[in-house]
Amino acid sequence: MSADRGVAVDGDVDIHAGRVVLVTGGSQGIGRGIAEVLAAKGASVVVHGLTQEFVDETVAAIGAAGGKATGTWGPIDRPQTTIEAVDAALRAYGRLDHLVTAAGIQRYGDAVSTSVETWDEVFGVNVRGVFLAAHAALPHIRERKGTVTIISSVQATATQQQVVAYTASKGALNALTRALAVDEADHGVRVNSVAPGSVDTPMLRHSAAMFSVGTPEAVEATIADWGRMHALGRVAQPREIGEAVSFLASDAASFITGAELRADGGLLARIAAALPAKD
Repeated sequence: MSADRGVAVDGDVDIHAGRVVLVTGGSQGIGRGIAEVLAAKGASVVVHGLTQEFVDETVAAIGAAGGKATGTWGPIDRPQTTIEAVDAALRAYGRLDHLVTAAGIQRYGDAVSTSVETWDEVFGVNVRGVFLAAHAALPHIRERKGTVTIISSVQATATQQQVVAYTASKGALNALTRALAVDEADHGVRVNSVAPGSVDTPMLRHSAAMFSVGTPEAVEATIADWGRMHALGRVAQPREIGEAVSFLASDAASFITGAELRADGGLLARIAAALPAKD
């Protein structure tokens, strides 16, 4: 299952030139932003997504921007899917330097209202999918002394209500990052995580529609309201998370491993208390 398009990037700041990156969840949202940034900086990108439609769209967009990409698709919680994604990288580009795991889903509910099936679904994509990708990719990344970057969330550290499965899964990813970083250091591989705050993605907009009357105006107002929770006063754009990932995958971050980089616009730096109004 694959799709190929694109030409080599012609730019002056190709910090990832000659490198090959597999981005799971790379066809939409944060993952797409990451794939576009890395391609713009010279990497050959393998875009993995759930369905061919969105993968083809992202691969085409990267190619139209002058980047180089190939695509694979399938359920990320199945071992064969990640094996095929890694094989696609090796077939197309002959190597694999970096893995970025951005595939993720969010479901709502507390410990009573969340079904066992929903719990397993969230952990299947958010945690099992990351492990399977690392399991398949790391033998090749070790050869290149490359990197793994795991997209976690601020909700691994602080949580809202009614997201018990999502929050638990993101906490697991932070623990997995530490374990992988310690193990892979012996192989010259660095492993880090990025913890975004609210990012303007299809998943965020779906949530905004759920918690508003659902009109386009109401969705925009809800997103703007969520943005004001961040010290910078807005939600992030996917490419801003891509820039954080690009840094961690670059030689500029050569002494950083086992770290969690918060790209949250100051969300967790801020407390809820407000100063009293001046007279």
